[in-house]
Amino acid sequence: MGMLEEVRRELTEHIIPFWRALRDDEYGGYYGLLDFDLKLDKKAVKGCILNNRITWFFSNAYLLLKDEALLEEARHGYEFLKKYCLDREYGGVYWSMNYDGTPEDTTKHTYNQAFCIYALASYYDAAGEREALDEAYRLFELIESRCRDEGGYLEAFDRSFRPAGNDKLSENGVMADRTMNTLLHVFEAYTELYRVGKDERVGACLRSIMDCFAEKMYNPALHRQEVFFDHEYNTLIDLYSYGHDIETSWLLDRGLEVLDDAEYTKKIAPITKDLADNVKKTAFDGHSLANECDKGVVNTDRIWWVQAETLIGFINAYQKDPARTDFLEAARAEWEFIKTFSIDHRKGSEWFYAVTADGEPDTQKRPIVEPWKCPYHNGRMCIELLKRNVE
Repeated sequence: MGMLEEVRRELTEHIIPFWRALRDDEYGGYYGLLDFDLKLDKKAVKGCILNNRITWFFSNAYLLLKDEALLEEARHGYEFLKKYCLDREYGGVYWSMNYDGTPEDTTKHTYNQAFCIYALASYYDAAGEREALDEAYRLFELIESRCRDEGGYLEAFDRSFRPAGNDKLSENGVMADRTMNTLLHVFEAYTELYRVGKDERVGACLRSIMDCFAEKMYNPALHRQEVFFDHEYNTLIDLYSYGHDIETSWLLDRGLEVLDDAEYTKKIAPITKDLADNVKKTAFDGHSLANECDKGVVNTDRIWWVQAETLIGFINAYQKDPARTDFLEAARAEWEFIKTFSIDHRKGSEWFYAVTADGEPDTQKRPIVEPWKCPYHNGRMCIELLKRNVE
């Protein structure tokens, strides 16, 4: 069986059934926690990022597979989003809900607003419901008016959009005023919104974001992106995030494809090529990708989302330059690692959060489902590979 058929089976026989089984028909949305020992907590917090990513996933699974049951799952996620995640008083999207849909954390984070746009745009594409697109544009206007300043996009706010500490998107001992991660996912959401709506206001924002990547976040001397910044875009830490760089390489290329602007393609495509080249050279051991390098110390954990993004990123790099068969071989090797070690073959499970470089299951026993652990990365990997049709 070839890689594509194996990936199709992973999507249709494993990932999709797993997430359908987590549907909460009593309170809406999808359950928020399945621990390492596969114990489901039906009263766990439901992260809005988790729910919106699931809505995005089922929308795109439907667009690929045309199974009406998948559209119904997307609609279920959309109804929870519409009824509970949106703050009708102050605008925007809450950070998280209690199991019954009441607000749990009313923080308004730019990152979270972006993922709601991502879900709404894809749901509109799948279901054709105009109210979803209208809601996406309202959030776009909110981000542009409340979540940025003259220098670019900001991070965290309280419920009424007063600035707040960015503990949710800061780590490694720093507190960042701006992050590469938030900018990347605003770009990703705006790419999807522009794809379905072709609004030139969104296109202008895509160009502005690419300028910021090229001029503020990309470090040409180190062939990587910087990650955490102060307000003036001074980098706060010597951190090389391998997973984010390979993810950025193909997400920016997707934006270039959707925008279809020759000037920006000329400007950005060499950067995405450099990011993919350096990740492969620096962090890929021939089988899988390390997590990150913090002040010269490599974290060798094989995180689920990093492996998924690596497979897409390497396939994307090969498609850009078919002479680079080394990227195709690396992608095939990465899939072998994923199917052997990252996928949790226990009945009722999905993928491990992390495994060691040697493929040993997660020694920290992190949950199989939690607010950040969802089908966005691995489900998207399957969908992307099937759409790209590269064996």
